[in-house]
Amino acid sequence: MPINNMRHRKTFNNLLFIGLLAVSQTFAQTPSQDWLVRPFMQNSEVNVLQNGQMLEITNGLISRRIKISPNAATVSFKNLSTNEQFVRSVRPEARVVINGKTFNVGGLYGQKEHAYLLEEWIPGLTAGPDDFKFVRYETGEVKPHFDWKPTTWTANPTQPKGKSLMLFFQSGLPELKGIEVAVHYEVFDGIPLLSKWVTISNQSKGAFRLAQVVNEVLATPEEESAVVGKPEKMKKPQKLYIENNYAYNNAMRYELSDQATHWKIDSTYTSQVNYNFETPCVVEVYPTLGVGIDLASGASYKSIRTYELLLDSYDRERNGLARRKMYRAIAPWTTQNPIFMHLISTDPATVKGVIDQCAETGYEMVILSFGSGLNMEDASDANIRKFKELADYAHSKGIKLGGYSLFSSRRIDDANDVIDPVTGLPDKGAFFGHAPCLASEWGINYIKSLKKFISETGFDLLEHDGPYPGDVCASTSHPGHKGLDDSQWVQMQMQKEFYQWLNARGVYINAPDWYFMDGSHKIALGYREVNFSLSREQQKILNRQNIFDGTWDKTPSMGWGFVPLTKYQGGGAEAVLEPLSEHLKDYKQLMMQYYGAGIQACYRGPRLYDTPETKKVVTETIKWYKKYRDILNSDIIHLRRPDGRDWDGIMHVNPALATKGLVMLYNPLKENISRRIKLPLYYSGLTKVAKVREQNGKTTAYLLNRDYSIEITVQLPAEGYTWLVIE
Repeated sequence: MPINNMRHRKTFNNLLFIGLLAVSQTFAQTPSQDWLVRPFMQNSEVNVLQNGQMLEITNGLISRRIKISPNAATVSFKNLSTNEQFVRSVRPEARVVINGKTFNVGGLYGQKEHAYLLEEWIPGLTAGPDDFKFVRYETGEVKPHFDWKPTTWTANPTQPKGKSLMLFFQSGLPELKGIEVAVHYEVFDGIPLLSKWVTISNQSKGAFRLAQVVNEVLATPEEESAVVGKPEKMKKPQKLYIENNYAYNNAMRYELSDQATHWKIDSTYTSQVNYNFETPCVVEVYPTLGVGIDLASGASYKSIRTYELLLDSYDRERNGLARRKMYRAIAPWTTQNPIFMHLISTDPATVKGVIDQCAETGYEMVILSFGSGLNMEDASDANIRKFKELADYAHSKGIKLGGYSLFSSRRIDDANDVIDPVTGLPDKGAFFGHAPCLASEWGINYIKSLKKFISETGFDLLEHDGPYPGDVCASTSHPGHKGLDDSQWVQMQMQKEFYQWLNARGVYINAPDWYFMDGSHKIALGYREVNFSLSREQQKILNRQNIFDGTWDKTPSMGWGFVPLTKYQGGGAEAVLEPLSEHLKDYKQLMMQYYGAGIQACYRGPRLYDTPETKKVVTETIKWYKKYRDILNSDIIHLRRPDGRDWDGIMHVNPALATKGLVMLYNPLKENISRRIKLPLYYSGLTKVAKVREQNGKTTAYLLNRDYSIEITVQLPAEGYTWLVIE
């Protein structure tokens, strides 16, 4: 309720105290102690425990304990906020397949009951005779996995801090002499997150065949107990979120893109409820198709990198906020969010004219779009000279320039396309129907040409369409891989190297697949392209649905939207915005919907404005966005999904800012409406009073309810919108 009289202050404080007690009994935390609201200040550390028999890597939010004698194995993995344990049974730290044989890396045996692990059992566990044995450990600071040079607006310009622990293993078997396996762990300051991966060093005199590496094995408590139920249908642990950097398939969502997280059954767990021992309660991380490489003498290998986030709730919004904070912390390049438009021409005069428009209206980048005529594969002197001149002109105006390149969804020729392992034919087995092999002669030259073009022109962005989506290739003549077994792994490594090369040079990457952990900056928000041939009225609601649905697990800066200024995927005059001056209301609302969500859309067309009035609308919208840029790039709380039946809206929150929240509200109806709307302000960090103003109007103070919410009454114009600022 609004605060109308200061005499209510004492009563309010008493009610607040009672409310806080009620909330603290209901939830694990309050805003003052919640890591998602206030910075958790304890530093990460590695501790030596039990007279050197145990190592612990912790940051005060999570703890992983590894017994290192008589061999190394994780015996505890705990969320310290909830005291929840994620280890019920001891397993090896990793597993490798070398020269056709499988070997455990670490591991302890003798646990008599696998439903739980008692502390008194741990000292009696024994080592396996043929396992890789723990020999030493090292500790250090968390280091970046690749160089990153942010050159655009960035919400978080710093790499994460924390502690690292490395366990080294060797084998006593003669056939494995000279092979050293290292298991790496990282914990990060202020977030309940652990990262893990494996490296292998070949210090022997000969090569060996590395077919597979399992970099994580965790036997976790089950999520549900069902007497009958198949593992693919049963629930997996909801408070253990695992993400790895081996994800692809164009889904625009991690869970559907993940190619390496495998939930398995545990036949040794004979006391489980499931009658056929089919409870999914062991998670392993490895590439499904394996590694398949020959590791030469003196060479080394680095596995998939796994991130394990321990959650404390079943709440969708809270768990999404935790994931979004994870991306902001460990993949800070995803917080870059330049303001760009998509130009459909490479005519020098047109490009320079649009660069001028961007400079005048506050835009920051021009992307030479698909269909513009740009060909970055052409590394000829003439082509590079043309686009270097345009990049230099853009830079002189304070504007960045980049462009589009297609990799997949295209056919090169029989010699360079991926070879289907079933038919042995090209142009048959690719994810997108047909595609070149990145490790073919053409693919290798493609990467070289793009590197040359970008380096010599000074381009600031690569929009990479259909990048390597996990295709396998059975060719034995491609120079970059030996055959089917190593084809996927090699192509994935080539793409990662390319994206990290771009990051080191400050080049921004739009790529429609889940390569965030290895350097891509933005992915499609999630939309159906043919919907942009529908009417503008339909697009406005559909776009808001895309925004609402696409920001549960991604931050605003991680997704791009789309606004067709000219005809796209069909459609008539009712679908496009050109001439812009004739559709200013729709143009502005589409911009406000995206900018109000903190999301950059691809405004694809020949220009940003066509008249002084249009220029004014664009300039004022960008000025508004930049004024509130910090809060608009902050996390989204989902208020009501658009359905065309009533109001819809989202709310940005950020307890670290003076502006704690910004609310965007929309009315799809054809009449003005008045609505009383509840705003949940827990994640804004406010605990007593919220000061709210509508647009540039008068500020009203509201007392927070016991659940840290307020209720406000708003007037929403027909088929329009409004916005609120919360301080």
